[in-house]
Amino acid sequence: MIPLRDINPTERFAIVTSTLIILNCVVFIYELTLGATGGEAFLLSFAFIPKHLFYPDAVMGGTIPVAATLFTSMFLHGGWLHIAGNMLYLWIFGNNVEDATGRVRFFIFYVLCGLFAAYIHAFMHQSSVTPMIGASGAISGVLGAYLLLYPRARVVTLVIFGFYIRTVEVPAMIVLGLWFVLQFLNVLIAGGSGGGVAWHAHVGGFVAGILLIGLFKRRDVPFGGGRGVPYP
Repeated sequence: MIPLRDINPTERFAIVTSTLIILNCVVFIYELTLGATGGEAFLLSFAFIPKHLFYPDAVMGGTIPVAATLFTSMFLHGGWLHIAGNMLYLWIFGNNVEDATGRVRFFIFYVLCGLFAAYIHAFMHQSSVTPMIGASGAISGVLGAYLLLYPRARVVTLVIFGFYIRTVEVPAMIVLGLWFVLQFLNVLIAGGSGGGVAWHAHVGGFVAGILLIGLFKRRDVPFGGGRGVPYP
């Protein structure tokens, strides 16, 4: 199942969500202008490497402090499918979560989920020198928050099963619940980093979103709604 959009109106334009998408796209386009060699050097300079966090003596004159790469890595992507998938999920689910929290708190929430996701991945792979990049950890937190806030919201989803292809409206609890189960199964099967994907970061970010959204949502926004909640 591939989510295409949700049927869950917002009260205000999602400025932070839109800005995050634009920034990610701008950085990715800049990566492309550097060419293969330059782009790889750029990624290595600003990507997060787990071993450097737990074994600082292994760092050989990095471009920026290791702690800073926890943040900068959220804006790096390794290919068109990588960034397209991440930005699609951020656009579908981020606007409602931003609506529920407010713009400033949403940005803080987003960053904290990304940091938590990166740390969980690093903790589980302390000796790894494989660069970790992508916004998926932070976006996973957004998905966790959306699940608690709007479990009954309808998500227009593309279902592909052999030659059977059609769009259907599916409750968010099913779309996001199945998404989380898939991430968790990959942690168990692939050990958390199979296929170059940081599955532990996805699980960690999702759990962070569930744990933190209660602290960041507006008081007039209940858990378990199905629509955007008006506020003054």
